Amino acid sequence: MTLVWRPGFQFDVDASTYIEAVEAADTQALETGVRYAINDFVIGCKTDGIWSAIKASCILAGARTLTGALVPLVGTAPTNFNFVAGDYNRETGLVGDGSTKYLDSNRANNADPQNSQHTSVFATTADSTNRVYCGSGAVNVAKATIIAAPSSGSNTTRPRFQSRNATLIASLQVTHQAGLIGLSRASSANYQTRAGTQSENLNNVSSLPPSGNLHIFATDAAPKYHSNARIAFYSIGESLDLAALDTRVSNLITAIGAAIP
Repeated sequence: MTLVWRPGFQFDVDASTYIEAVEAADTQALETGVRYAINDFVIGCKTDGIWSAIKASCILAGARTLTGALVPLVGTAPTNFNFVAGDYNRETGLVGDGSTKYLDSNRANNADPQNSQHTSVFATTADSTNRVYCGSGAVNVAKATIIAAPSSGSNTTRPRFQSRNATLIASLQVTHQAGLIGLSRASSANYQTRAGTQSENLNNVSSLPPSGNLHIFATDAAPKYHSNARIAFYSIGESLDLAALDTRVSNLITAIGAAIP
């Protein structure tokens, strides 16, 4: 079917395809307001010029069931490891246990160009265990792509570094920051990181990444450092404007919450 929100106006085709797939997985329709929120998000990302950079993504909110929430917005569906229906909340997302639960995004760390990469999560509840929001590679090894919440007071990001040292968001000395947390590399010499609605540019030369899949709520290499955060969205792909993505995802999650009775 073709979704219509008012006479003469059709939903964006990508939004419509996603909504119909979620409703099929849920075996029931979404609220009109949830449909609008998803449509506005997709259109907004296209307006901002960031939609085409998103290669793998799930909205882990809005859907009526966990099965529906794992329908991919873009790219391949993630593989679920140990999450159950009780871990899912339609308004706030999917919660980890800090022990065994994670998603394999099925997006390889080297699927995007060495110097064009982004990874992001939207945490409605921040991690409290000093663990990994998402990653591929060992935490203290070069070439890994890692977003973590360590005990040192700010978020750690590492996109394909040549050196092993982790780089902190120096301006954001807030342990376990909720909201959009992400990194975007658009050059070999430096990259951008974002948390707490603030962005910072950091210098570190890139390295050719390994091929392991990026995981959500953990990294793919032992030890996995599982997170207990509650995450409502993730995206992986080529470099993009993190501030624009932050605005769109924040609006999306707020609108979904307002639409659910």
